[in-house]
Amino acid sequence: MDPLTALRQIAFRLERTRASTYRVQAFRTAADVVARMDPKILKARTRAGALHEITGIGEVTGTAIAEAVRGEVPSYLRRLEAEQTGPLVDLDRDGQALLATLQGDLHSHSDWSDGGSPIEEMVVTAIELGHTYLALTDHSPRLKVAHGLTSERLERQLAVIEGLRPRLGSFRLLSGIEVDILDDGTLDQTPQMLGRLDVVVASVHSKLKMEPQAMTRRMVRAIRDPHTDILGHCTGRLVTGRGRPQSRFDAREVFEACAQTGVAVEINSRPERLDPPSELLNLAVDCGCLFSIDTDAHAPGQLDWRPYGVAKAVECGVPAERIVTTWDVDRLLEWTNRPR
Repeated sequence: MDPLTALRQIAFRLERTRASTYRVQAFRTAADVVARMDPKILKARTRAGALHEITGIGEVTGTAIAEAVRGEVPSYLRRLEAEQTGPLVDLDRDGQALLATLQGDLHSHSDWSDGGSPIEEMVVTAIELGHTYLALTDHSPRLKVAHGLTSERLERQLAVIEGLRPRLGSFRLLSGIEVDILDDGTLDQTPQMLGRLDVVVASVHSKLKMEPQAMTRRMVRAIRDPHTDILGHCTGRLVTGRGRPQSRFDAREVFEACAQTGVAVEINSRPERLDPPSELLNLAVDCGCLFSIDTDAHAPGQLDWRPYGVAKAVECGVPAERIVTTWDVDRLLEWTNRPR
């Protein structure tokens, strides 16, 4: 095992199990340092016991690097592998079958907004996990706490995506955005920029306690926007830690609008969200909606969270043929480019 692979695998396993950010970042930072170093210099520094003198490499990460340089699997990685012997979710036969049909992920974040890793690292991990496509959906400008992308920054990101694509073989990196649904239901990005993207996820992030009638009007207007493809984490709830109650709206009216416009209801796989809750997901099935099982990943290891969403889909009887993330990329893009 080479040192870079060792550090990436440690970071991936920490992210996958929701370890603290500072622990993950230590290994991601050390991996960036190693990736830029001449392997001969790295070996020389290891032999001299001088790894800890390199900015970005600490005692724990330096030990892992040294063990990998010596041809060993780092003890830190061995411990994580021993602790994480089973799957994240015990899926039944139907769940395993559905998971096997998923082609990609349409909601992910990079360090361009509030994600923890560069686009390239997210893509490499998606490929390693067997995805055939990944949509990069960083936040829109209103979400300043998440360093949302202005039109100018989104323009620059599109150029980066275009530059990466020729190096990815058959894997498809899709352009996208998680655009804020503003208070009046309009979308937090210019129509011109939204029209250039492969995938648009529209989500409510503010004023979640809005009066139900107003929230319903807000969401329906966003769903009927011709650029919206997916309604993201529709209730905004958080179910872990201190939690956050779900927003209140006329769910039938919202889901009927999704069914009429062909907008997919996201089944958000983040363990702290698992949104929508079961009673609403059952209603969305009855309304005839499309669905998108997404991870909302903010780090590479979180791209492996799809089983949480799969378990929710199976529990609520979501038909596999109505899950857009089971579609191949050509069919998917036909859907996102459908006449509105």
